[in-house]
Amino acid sequence: MRHDDLKRGAISMIGAGLLFAGVGACVRVLSESLPNEMVVFFRSFLGLVALLPLVWHRGFANLKTRHFRGHLMRGLAGVAAMYCYFYAVAALPLAEAVLLNYTTPLFVPFIAALWLQERIPPKLWTGIGIGFLGILFILRPGQELFTPAALIGLVSGILAAFAVTGVRRLTHTEPAWRIVFYFSLVSTLVAAAPLPLRWQTPDASLWLLLIVMGVVASLGQLLLTRAYSHAPAAQVGPFSYSTVMFAAVAGWLLWGEVLDLYSITGALLVCLGGILTIRYAGAAVAPAPELPARDK
Repeated sequence: MRHDDLKRGAISMIGAGLLFAGVGACVRVLSESLPNEMVVFFRSFLGLVALLPLVWHRGFANLKTRHFRGHLMRGLAGVAAMYCYFYAVAALPLAEAVLLNYTTPLFVPFIAALWLQERIPPKLWTGIGIGFLGILFILRPGQELFTPAALIGLVSGILAAFAVTGVRRLTHTEPAWRIVFYFSLVSTLVAAAPLPLRWQTPDASLWLLLIVMGVVASLGQLLLTRAYSHAPAAQVGPFSYSTVMFAAVAGWLLWGEVLDLYSITGALLVCLGGILTIRYAGAAVAPAPELPARDK
């Protein structure tokens, strides 16, 4: 692999991280006025709309699949992760919510071992152990700062790990664009179910922000895909943790959020553990909270 390819992949991944942090900031603002169900629906629906030109180009006949059950399971896990993640973004400091969602690489080896009968390489235990130590620093069980919202944020990472494992299984037979389409379709249909009970008509500024969220998320997915097309996941995947840094800056600038020493220590440990896990596993497990997407 050429040095230029790695450089392009790293730049693309960092760009995706910046955009995904922007999506988190949009979700935080939207959640102040709209229920979680509406935010999840519009994220899913706008993602589906953005895919339609690609589907048209590929041909609707090529959407035919013999693995709809796999798509359904991946979609359900993904949309459940999105609900939990968006809830955590609304209730926690932005960087902390993003970080808890980015624990996904730590859980993927366990789920892959149970679901796909993949063996966990011995080297992975170092990264996993460091990452879980970081989670303890962030959650601080038994301390006053431990909140259900933090646990829900962690659950978003676990559910996203199920979605990532589902994607890995589907990629054996399905092209990436079809996996992304069925995820967007399933998540849109699921997210539409509670809308009659939770609908609130957004004002003009919120409509604009909903559109911005969808566009930014789609651009982030495009950069994410480009990053993995330039270099292996083990080399560019660690740059996905730039999202946490950008989220911390956004939280500080927009809401005056400052992480304490425990959270900073936990963040460093989770990032280190996740990076080691990605490198040792050589798997594309860099999250995109709102898809989760790991639709690469």
